[in-house]
Amino acid sequence: MDPITIGLLAALAGGAGGELGRQAWAGLGALVRRPFRNADDSAPPADADAVPGSGVAEFAALEAAPADRDRADALRTALARRAATDPGFGADLARWHENARLVGTGDGGTHNRIGGGTFQGPVLQGRDFSGLTFTTPPPPAAGPATEPGGTEDR
Repeated sequence: MDPITIGLLAALAGGAGGELGRQAWAGLGALVRRPFRNADDSAPPADADAVPGSGVAEFAALEAAPADRDRADALRTALARRAATDPGFGADLARWHENARLVGTGDGGTHNRIGGGTFQGPVLQGRDFSGLTFTTPPPPAAGPATEPGGTEDR
């Protein structure tokens, strides 16, 4: 599983992503609060609130102060530790993360702006491009200006 970013957690805790973001945050809360199971599954499920490192306290702390990146990091660490000791939680957390990454949170967002001057050629604006090939021909060589009818300007 890709690591969950601090930015994603903080953005979702802060309400980014509209209704989808709220649903993703609520889903993580439900996941964190569910009963904790050990990897060997020999122990009976424990209430997640009573298990240190379950992520419940860290989730509540980030929810109270979503702009606090240290709290987001603490939650990220707790989630990773719990996923390592509770395989069912780890699988569900990975599914949650795949869905949550689709929410437009602004995490790593790009602000493209072009202004002033004269530009020639194509402009591509966006984020996270890879494997692109451009086959646009170069602009025509500067020559005498022509009128729309095709005659040279004199």
